[in-house]
Amino acid sequence: MGQVSYSIPEEMSRGSLVGNIAKDLGLEIRRLVAGKAKIYTRSSDRYVELNREKGVLLVKERIDREALCSKTELCALEFQIILENPMEFYSVTVQITDINDHAPIFEKEEIQFKISESAALGAKFVLSKAVDLDVGINGIKTYELTPTDNFALKLNKNTDANKNVEMVLQKPLDREKQEQISLVLTAVDGGEPQMTGTMMIQITVLDHNDNAPVFTQHVYKVSASENSPKGTVVAIVTASDADIDLNAKLAYSITNTMDDVRKIFEVNKSSGEIHLIGEIDFEHSQRFEVDILASDDGGLTDSCKLIIEVQDVNDNKPEINIMSKSNVISEDAKLSTVVTMINIEDLDSGENGQVNCFVGDGLPFSLKSSKNNFYTLVTDSELDRESASEYNISVSCSDEGVPSLSSSVTLTLQISDVNDNPPVFERSSYEAYIVENNTPGLSIFTVRATDADWNQNARVSYILEDSSVNGVSVSSYVSVSADSGVVHAVRSFDYEQIKDFEFRVKAQDGGSPPLSSNVTVKILIQDQNDNPPQVLYPVQTGGSLVAEMVPRSADVGYLVTKVVAVDVDSGQNAWLSYKLQRATDRPLFEVGLQNGEIRTIRQVTDKDAVKQRLSVTVEDNGQPSRSATVIVNVAVADSFPEVMSEFTDFAQDKEYNDNLTFYLVLALAVVSFLFITCLVVIISVKIYRWRQSRVLYHSNLPVIPYYPPRYSDTLGTGTLQHVYNYEMCRTTDSRKSDCKFGRAGSQNVLIMDPSSTGTMQRMQSEKSILDEPDSPLEVRTFHPLRNEMCLYQMTYFQCL
Repeated sequence: MGQVSYSIPEEMSRGSLVGNIAKDLGLEIRRLVAGKAKIYTRSSDRYVELNREKGVLLVKERIDREALCSKTELCALEFQIILENPMEFYSVTVQITDINDHAPIFEKEEIQFKISESAALGAKFVLSKAVDLDVGINGIKTYELTPTDNFALKLNKNTDANKNVEMVLQKPLDREKQEQISLVLTAVDGGEPQMTGTMMIQITVLDHNDNAPVFTQHVYKVSASENSPKGTVVAIVTASDADIDLNAKLAYSITNTMDDVRKIFEVNKSSGEIHLIGEIDFEHSQRFEVDILASDDGGLTDSCKLIIEVQDVNDNKPEINIMSKSNVISEDAKLSTVVTMINIEDLDSGENGQVNCFVGDGLPFSLKSSKNNFYTLVTDSELDRESASEYNISVSCSDEGVPSLSSSVTLTLQISDVNDNPPVFERSSYEAYIVENNTPGLSIFTVRATDADWNQNARVSYILEDSSVNGVSVSSYVSVSADSGVVHAVRSFDYEQIKDFEFRVKAQDGGSPPLSSNVTVKILIQDQNDNPPQVLYPVQTGGSLVAEMVPRSADVGYLVTKVVAVDVDSGQNAWLSYKLQRATDRPLFEVGLQNGEIRTIRQVTDKDAVKQRLSVTVEDNGQPSRSATVIVNVAVADSFPEVMSEFTDFAQDKEYNDNLTFYLVLALAVVSFLFITCLVVIISVKIYRWRQSRVLYHSNLPVIPYYPPRYSDTLGTGTLQHVYNYEMCRTTDSRKSDCKFGRAGSQNVLIMDPSSTGTMQRMQSEKSILDEPDSPLEVRTFHPLRNEMCLYQMTYFQCL
């Protein structure tokens, strides 16, 4: 803040140059124009104006120093020059010098005195002073009295440098010679040209009164508080007169002229009490001088001066004046950015005029004080529009008087938005479910993000980030609506092919530059019951007949076999239940509802057929449910011949048509029967081994070879020794597998080839192999209950 002063005489014509403000402040004219320079003042803006284009101050209106500053010798106009963008202000003082444009004048054109002829030489008579509105050298310089036959003029200087005018009797009066005396009092100022004012003095010479009143003090000093009520006795002046009777009766009067003293104060003519009849205001007048005259009936007088000092009372609140302010500020404004410029004024004085200003707590603003009660409101911490988009800033100012007076003003400031907040998703990650076999284009769910910014900066768009699922772009699976964030399925999903997949969605705002964030979305495919159960065991083959063997001595609850099935669906859609639909004979077997185990429910009798055909239905728990049916052949017998005879006929009948060609060939070879018989035996053995290899090694469904643990031979030679079965299981996790040894009486499978009529013969032909006590038979097969490939070794200690 700079400061410059100028001095100009009063009464200059309108448009006169006061000073080159641009040059004196060191500013360029374009700065004044761009900054919208203006004058800020509360009282003197009508006298001086600013020409921004020329950078000069001009007289706007004729200045009358006497009207502006009354009798104050130093008269000045004070104002500020305000600039914006950035805010600046400069103080300017213009001193107004006085010119001699007023002549001295008296309040009355004529005054009268009654003076006794016995008045002593040297008697003083106080004359009314003239008033000159000019000050300094242009004020009243001297007084002249004419004629000077009986009286001389005496000028006395007071403590305030003013002159009291007194008329002194220097020659005795003689009423008989001259009863009326006329004098002329002339007041002369010191201006150039010199100006004067006159007043007539009429003197009536009275008879003898030789004692004049005398005041006890020449000057009285008292003090009075401003705003004192009317009627308050401010002071008492006292004068005495040595005469008696009527010549000693005194009358008091106030002799002030050309001011407001007699409108504010009144003297009691007889007692000399000074009463308050008007209002005194410290801010308007801090001191009063009252001229009091005491006169007796003989016309003798004396005068004194009463000086009344006005004491200040804290009766004025601080005035808050907004010089310049901003209504909007960006939230990224730097610290100490000027928001508002304020001027504070308190008309009181001393502590009553000392003002302190502050803003409310919790606001990111503070007041910085400069001289002459100027304040700037600045930012003192970072702004965040998302926390507060508008501030109502209360500026309070209070003085130090007792009691303290205060005033306040509220400033409204809008915070403009900056794109400083990225979009935020409602969740850190999303999971959504969709049922398989859905329609392409189906809406799965919605991702939603919010942005704490405003308007365009808060407008969120959704983008599917490029990634792959099983080597395929994720965009071939789902799509995302840019405006709403709705995720749509692009294709129909199959739970059995893909159960879940993940992708990322980016939310981007519309700011510049844009901000973004992303979130992971996981899609879980829900299963539908769209797959029927699949039976793994027993295997249904077209060429071989698979049968489970149950000895007639089996107890109740004997485990015949176990139906093993799976369902590629999941959850309750894969919960399987097993039901026995129909059986060949009266109920002999039951199937476990949950585990598929086929067990005997009673003792086997002789009436029970050797061959039993069971139909087992496997059903899942889906809605609607799906099922599969498997045929289980069961042989109820204690010996192979019995089993072979029954199942060979059954197989021959069943496979007759399939083997018709084979029998025709045999019929054509009747002539060479022996040769063909041998050839057939050899071919049958080869075919048998080949089919065994096909079943055991190349079938995708499990087959467990069966060798009866115990039976009687057909030759009646007795019962065979026990068979010892050894199982060795090997898988890719063979280290975790277990091996079982010495397992007798386990559930077995009998595999018979109905295409060959020489089954027993082949068994006889293989006797040489079976007769060897240390020659084990190895069979590799898939174990359905363990889901493993198993190695079976069987050793016979007694053969057929």
